[in-house]
Amino acid sequence: MTDVTSAKTARRPHHWRRDLIELAALFTAVAVADAIANLIGHTPDGPYLLVASAVALAVTAAFHTWWARRHSHAPPPDSDTDTGGADSRLTSSGAEEDVETVLWRMRTTVRDTPGTLAALCIALARHRIDILTLQTHPLAEGTVDEFLLRAPAALPAQQLTREISAAGGSATWIERADAHDLVDAPTRVLGLATRTALDAAELPLALRQLLGRCTIHSLPALSITGRPTGESAPVEGVLEETVMRLRDPSGGVITVERPYLPFTPTEFARARALVELDARLGPRVPRSEHVLTLPEGNEITVRRADRSDLPAARAMHDRCSDHTLGLRYHGPVRDADRYLDHLLSPRFGRTLTVQTASGRLVALGHLLWDGDETEVALMVEDDWQRRGIGSELLGRLVDMAVEAGCESVYAVTQAHNTGMVAAMRALSLPLDYQIEEGTLVITARLGAAPGLPTAPHGQAPQARR
Repeated sequence: MTDVTSAKTARRPHHWRRDLIELAALFTAVAVADAIANLIGHTPDGPYLLVASAVALAVTAAFHTWWARRHSHAPPPDSDTDTGGADSRLTSSGAEEDVETVLWRMRTTVRDTPGTLAALCIALARHRIDILTLQTHPLAEGTVDEFLLRAPAALPAQQLTREISAAGGSATWIERADAHDLVDAPTRVLGLATRTALDAAELPLALRQLLGRCTIHSLPALSITGRPTGESAPVEGVLEETVMRLRDPSGGVITVERPYLPFTPTEFARARALVELDARLGPRVPRSEHVLTLPEGNEITVRRADRSDLPAARAMHDRCSDHTLGLRYHGPVRDADRYLDHLLSPRFGRTLTVQTASGRLVALGHLLWDGDETEVALMVEDDWQRRGIGSELLGRLVDMAVEAGCESVYAVTQAHNTGMVAAMRALSLPLDYQIEEGTLVITARLGAAPGLPTAPHGQAPQARR
């Protein structure tokens, strides 16, 4: 802002009433002065009265000056302390920069009355806790307030819970958060909706990220044998404290369980909106393809598969030996085809397939959402085994699990399936082994490690071996 603009802004507009008042005051002052002059000039004591008036005026002016300096223009009583307080605040803020802090996600239920939220904020400020985000979830009685907090690392969670309870909070729940929680709720929901719109297999993952730590099961309307399972849910869904049931657009029901924290109507509405979005968009799978060259020079294509590949997958089953089918399905090989419709559904996970130049499927790799865990499974046609295809598929499946935020993946196989064991070891990840009656479960802990490197386009997949 320029000086001219400041001067124009500071100038007050004149009004005719103000001018009239000033003119009346001027006439009044002249009349009073004339009266005093006549009084002094026409009375014998006039000079003494003039001297006395001058002395009184001088005394009054001196007293007014002394009083103004002592009170009106004196600095505020706490100005020194304010200055010191500012310096102390600067010092303390500078010290706080060196104090280690942690992020917490906290939920608490309060009465829906004025002042309850203010009491919580005062309790948090007393311990120098910064409120980064706040969401409110209205209930029939009361309100659930969800905070993302930055607190001193030395402050234990138990003490924080006690302070919130003393401030009026009840049913308080708290857990450690990370930098991913710094995204505000609308942005996070829009991002999850975008992921769901691009890939139908993202719906269970999107629900898990939306609702926090929970277990999600997709229960089909028909069993593997083709019989009705009896699983269904109304169109609007069902909310029962810690269990949420939503109608699966592909049939059956999606069950979400969170035993440690009841769902709120707001969370239920968000989850139902994601499911409705998935239903409106219909079946969809990204159509990206990666062409690789085998050591003998044959080119293969790795891509996502869905239920449209069901006939080609059954034809691959027909070409596989009973031994290969038995290693994959751990049961009667005559029932192998029944699993395919389930495995190729994007609702239960992601499937990668290997296709030859002639269009024939020769391998399938599955990444299956199993509640709050993730399973990987492979099957390679007999004539295409021991060419690095299984290792290539497994590496790409693990990359997808890392991208989806999974903490671990596990594979169920036979103890004598040396090919699968070797492929899991080639991941160079920490492995846990459990074996019972010849069934081996190998769990790879992914942790926070970045995605594993994949073979560049057009190169041989032997790097996966």
